[in-house]
Amino acid sequence: MMRLAWLVLSATVAAAQWKVGRAEVDITPPAKMPMAGYYYVRLNEGLHDPLHAKAMVVEQAGVRVALVAVDYVQIPRPFVEQARQLIAARTGIPATHVMISATHSHTGPELGTRLRNVEPAIDALAKGFWAKIPGLIAESVEKANAALAPAEIQVGVGKEDSISFIRRFRMIDGTTGWNPGKRNPKIDKVLGTVDPDVAVVAAGTGAYVNFALHLDTVGGAEFSADYAYALSENLKRVKGTGYSTLFTIGCAGNINHIDVSHNRPQKGHGEAARIGTVLAAAVLKTMERMTPVPVQPVKVSTRMVDLVEKAKAIIANYGKQNANPFYDQVNAFKVMDIVERAGKAFPAEVQVIALGKSVAWVGLPGEIFNEHGRAIKLASPFPVTIVAELANGNLGYVPDRKAYAEGAYEVISSRVAAGSGEAMVASAVEQLVALFKD
Repeated sequence: MMRLAWLVLSATVAAAQWKVGRAEVDITPPAKMPMAGYYYVRLNEGLHDPLHAKAMVVEQAGVRVALVAVDYVQIPRPFVEQARQLIAARTGIPATHVMISATHSHTGPELGTRLRNVEPAIDALAKGFWAKIPGLIAESVEKANAALAPAEIQVGVGKEDSISFIRRFRMIDGTTGWNPGKRNPKIDKVLGTVDPDVAVVAAGTGAYVNFALHLDTVGGAEFSADYAYALSENLKRVKGTGYSTLFTIGCAGNINHIDVSHNRPQKGHGEAARIGTVLAAAVLKTMERMTPVPVQPVKVSTRMVDLVEKAKAIIANYGKQNANPFYDQVNAFKVMDIVERAGKAFPAEVQVIALGKSVAWVGLPGEIFNEHGRAIKLASPFPVTIVAELANGNLGYVPDRKAYAEGAYEVISSRVAAGSGEAMVASAVEQLVALFKD
């Protein structure tokens, strides 16, 4: 009887705890790989810092979820689907329990439709590496799953508003300016406010960090994880060399790092280091006032939302920097992407993962205006809600309704119609409310 009681107690204790596992896998492409982020071809010329797939697996009472961040500009939906299939087969974690996000580094490999007009050997190099990516992502989750161990989970949300800026402006002539230049006398006012939340979920020897700021501070043709690399390195200096930082980008479709109020240059590895250092300080301050996450059931919900989608001569000049007016290039790629879909709607996965009633993640597949992210967090019943953009695919820019009337780059680039972002917000909120009540 005593032994039976001990076994029952042991089973109860084991069920009433979090288990967390972490892993990192190097996903740096080969040299000379076409690089992502802009509307012209640039081939890789070196390595500043390696790119990674970073995974965190959380388990409670046998239910597991996996959160993955990949140091690429995006993760196309087919890659996500293949990686999830491999993860399910290798670990038993259901595909719907896996959220795969891209950090949006502009100094990683090209993975989409902008691989055009390159030599056959370069085309073969790129596509050969693409075939390996789902397996590398799955490997990160497999290793994190194997590393599962009891751990306390803590959560906190700090604030940092000195490194992120809305990049859309009303100009004095009534037009909308996008990145109109520093100290531009034609600027009337900024169109919006940033989201300053620095969300931190810490467990064991690592942390999940989410912040809404475009990762395009480095430039050039070296591989780099951008300011996420500097964030990780700074936290290692404080927490130890084995500390792992999984960074995801919040809703930053209309936010970047450029402060137009001064003329100081803001490009390069020095700028990435500055931003990563400031963000690391915000994370460390937040860690001083974290609260434990009570051990409660892990819950997951996901829904597909069909979004309505709204030049070949210009596409032919791809590969030649400044060959066409910028907005003409942007619109041409949008047109070609829509034509290639043959009029089909864009399916958008809106995913929610929750740890009891304390913290929830929402994954949205695109470059989402921060107004949408803030709307989700405001309506969510969870004390902490983390919204990760570029999760489980990439639909391109998703502005809010107001922005469609204003125009400029993100609207010209957008593949989806006005109201699409609001539809994703509604789906996210419905799922959050349902999981919280469950």
